[in-house]
Amino acid sequence: MRAEASAAAPRVSGRRWEALLWLGPSLALIGGVVFYPAVALVRASLGRYSITGVYQGSVGAENYARLLEQPALPTVLANTAVWVTAVVSITVVISLALAQLLNQDFPGRALVRWALIVPWAASLIMTSTLFVWIYDYYFGALNQLLTSLHVLPQPVDWLGEDTTVMGAMIAVGIFVSLPFTTYVLLAGLAGIPGEVYEAARVDGASTWATYRLVTLPLLQPALLVAVVLNVIYVFNSFPIVWTLNDRNPGFGHDTMITYMYKIAFKSALRDVGLAAALGVVNVALILVAVVAYLRTVRWDDDAAAAGSA
Repeated sequence: MRAEASAAAPRVSGRRWEALLWLGPSLALIGGVVFYPAVALVRASLGRYSITGVYQGSVGAENYARLLEQPALPTVLANTAVWVTAVVSITVVISLALAQLLNQDFPGRALVRWALIVPWAASLIMTSTLFVWIYDYYFGALNQLLTSLHVLPQPVDWLGEDTTVMGAMIAVGIFVSLPFTTYVLLAGLAGIPGEVYEAARVDGASTWATYRLVTLPLLQPALLVAVVLNVIYVFNSFPIVWTLNDRNPGFGHDTMITYMYKIAFKSALRDVGLAAALGVVNVALILVAVVAYLRTVRWDDDAAAAGSA
């Protein structure tokens, strides 16, 4: 027995080294594109830089203290919360309906599925620029349509009015987020066994009851993936906010990502260290939001399990 165990030990050790050998390139890539930039970001947030980006020494936590003193920070935080919450929540609701529709068998379904990919496959800069023209005050298709239908008495400056610019950006964010979210939920629907629905019909469950008590619970893993990835993508979305908000001065409609860019390159501050400190805060905010969502979902699961028990 001992001889067999001692003979097996080198084989197990050899397999571990072989696994590490195969994982080595991937680990090196992750280290190069994730860990090294993260370390560089933290280091930059603790330093002072010239306008040209030359490192001028460490300042400790001074950049974080200065960040809290920025008068635009509360507005930017509120904009980011509205931007992420609205885009993600509305996208998920619409995608649930689209996924349910595209899961049905109807003529032209394959064509509709292909067409849905287009907003996701297109460049964000290209899509955002297209919507700048759609929203244009003088020649935009949206104003032309709404005024011709007498929905609006006169054109609206969608990207220039404080009351409409955030809504205009949210609409574009939803437009480009729908394809990915819908396909994630569609994959989740495809994985639900047909026997489950057959059992629900035998039990006399209505369509709404079947959807609420059968479909949604079984879709939870797909919903989890869709929400978490959308929170990360939407929070970090730069092209949409930057392109549609480029004409507006100040930081009144910026999110944390565009605010960080302006601090580093486009404002009177031009402070790389301060922008890096904001970048660290952005990473922390994303982690907090994702962890809070995961804990909420887990708490709901535990509560449901306790109730069923």
